[in-house]
Amino acid sequence: MKYIVVIGDGMADKPIAELGNKTPLEKAYKPEMDGMAREGFCGYAKTVPDGMVPESDTANLGVMGYDPKIYSKGRSPLEAMSMGLTMSELDTAYRCNIVTLSEGDTYEKLTILDHSADEISTEEADVLIKAIDKELGDSVKRFHTGISYRHCLLWENSPKPYDFMRPHDILGKCIEEYLPKGNDGQVFLELMKKSYDILNHHPVNEQRRKRGLKPANSIWLWSPGKKPALPQFYDKYGISASVISAVDLIKGIGVCAGMEVIEVEGATGNYKTNYSGKAKAALDSLCAGKDFVYIHVEAPDECGHRAETDNKVSSIEKIDKEIIGFLNKELKNRGIEYRMLFMPDHPTPIAIRTHASDPVPFVVYDSRKKQNSKAKSYDEYFGCAGKCAMGEDFDYLEHGYTLMDVLLEKQQ
Repeated sequence: MKYIVVIGDGMADKPIAELGNKTPLEKAYKPEMDGMAREGFCGYAKTVPDGMVPESDTANLGVMGYDPKIYSKGRSPLEAMSMGLTMSELDTAYRCNIVTLSEGDTYEKLTILDHSADEISTEEADVLIKAIDKELGDSVKRFHTGISYRHCLLWENSPKPYDFMRPHDILGKCIEEYLPKGNDGQVFLELMKKSYDILNHHPVNEQRRKRGLKPANSIWLWSPGKKPALPQFYDKYGISASVISAVDLIKGIGVCAGMEVIEVEGATGNYKTNYSGKAKAALDSLCAGKDFVYIHVEAPDECGHRAETDNKVSSIEKIDKEIIGFLNKELKNRGIEYRMLFMPDHPTPIAIRTHASDPVPFVVYDSRKKQNSKAKSYDEYFGCAGKCAMGEDFDYLEHGYTLMDVLLEKQQ
C-alpha cells in the first residue's frame, strides 16, 4: 500500500463576486478531485488549533501528524534546517522577507506594497541578501539566502525575540503601527531601517525598476524560533517517507522528520511552478520503494496573497490535472494500491489576502474501495452549497493532526 498527501496550500476561500459568488474551488474544473470526493471519505479538519496563528508551519505539522501545540517552534527554524544551516541551542532563527515599501517619506510613514517584491528571483535576492549581510551581519548574526523573497537571519544569543507582525497581513497599509516598538523592538527596527538605505537604490533594484518590477527595498523580520526537534516519521508510523515542495518551510519539516527531501527542477513556490515535475518525482519515489509521499504546492496560497483570482482557479485546475490526475492514472496502470489525502493546509481568502483559521475540507480516497459519499464535488461545501453540516453530513476532526491516522487506517 502506498500513501500520498497532496496539499494545495491556501486553496480554500470564500465566495467571490467576480466568480459568480463561487469560491475558486467551486469555480475550478477539477474532475479528478470531484470524482474522488464522491467516492472517498470526506470531512473537515481544524488544522490550526485555537489560540495559534494560522501559519503554514502550524497547519502542515498538523497534517503530517505532529500536534502543533507541542511541536510548533516557529517557521524560521524549519526553514533554516531546510537551507542546510546548523543551529545551536544558542541560536534564534528569524524569517527575513525582502519586501517592497513605498518611497518618498520617512521609513515609519512608508506603505508595504508587496510582501514578495514581485516574487523576486532567487538570483537577484541572493545579491541583495549578501549586501545586507556584508553591512549588517557580524560574528553573532548572519543573513542567509533562501528562495525568492524568503530568507533567514540566524542570531546567536539574540536579544529577546519580538512578536513581529507578518508582512502579508498588512499589504497596502502604512507600516508605522506595525513596526517593532519599545526597548525589545528597537534593535530589530534599526536593522530594518538600515536595510532600506542599503537596498532602495541598489543596482539590482534600479534594474528592476527599469524592467517595470517592484524594488526589493527593505527586509522585514518576523517569526523567530529556536532549534526544532521532531520525532522521526518512520519511528512514529513505521513507513518510509519523502516530501516534495519548493518551499523551505515544508522541506524543513521533512528534514526534521527524517523524510527524504526531493528537489524538483522548476519548482518555484508560485503560480508558475512545475506541477507535472512534482507529480513525476512523487511517482518515481513511490516506485523506488518509498511508502509515503507528501506533495506540497504553494501556488494557490501565493495567488491568495496577491489577490490573483483567475490564477488561483487555474492553479487548482493544474493540481487536479497534472498532479492528482497523473498519479491516479499511473498508479492504477501499474496496479499499485494506494490511499490519497488531498486538502488545503489552511484557507487564504482573496478578500483578506492572508491566512485564516477556518476548518478545511479534506478527502481520503482509497483505490481498493469506493465509498458513497454525500459529496457532490470537492469544495468548501462539498457541492452542497452550504446545506450540509460538519459533524452531521460530513466528518469533523477537531484535531487536524489525527488526519494522518485516518489516512494510514489507524483510525476512521
